[in-house]
Amino acid sequence: MKMNRPLMTLVCSVASALTLVACASTPVPTAEMAVATAAVARASSTSTSEAAPAELGIAVGKLAAARSATAAGEQDRARRLAQQTELDAQVAELHAQTVRSRKAAAESEEAARVLREELNRKTTR
Repeated sequence: MKMNRPLMTLVCSVASALTLVACASTPVPTAEMAVATAAVARASSTSTSEAAPAELGIAVGKLAAARSATAAGEQDRARRLAQQTELDAQVAELHAQTVRSRKAAAESEEAARVLREELNRKTTR
C-alpha cells in the first residue's frame, strides 16, 4: 500500500507531536523541594519543637508527602506540597515566636507586679 505525500506528511507530523508530548513531562520541582527542606530545617529548632509541635509536624509531614510524590512521578502534586511545606514551616516558626513573646510578656508583667508591691511596701512604712 502506497501513501500519498500529504498523508505521509500528516502521519509524520502527528507522530512527532506525540513524541514531543510524551517527552515534555512536568519537570521535578527541585528548587521548591530545596526551599521546603531548608524551611523545615530552619523551623526544626528546639524552641519551635516545644512551642509549636503540631504546626512543625504538619510541615514535616507535607515534606515527606512531597518527597513521595516526587518519587511517584507526581511532579505537580510534589510542587504544591513543597510550597505548602514552606508556608507551614513559616507558620510553625511564627507560632513558636508568638508563644515565646507571650511568655516573655507575662514574665515582664510579673516582674513589674512584684516591683510595684515592693515599692508599695516601702512607701507605706
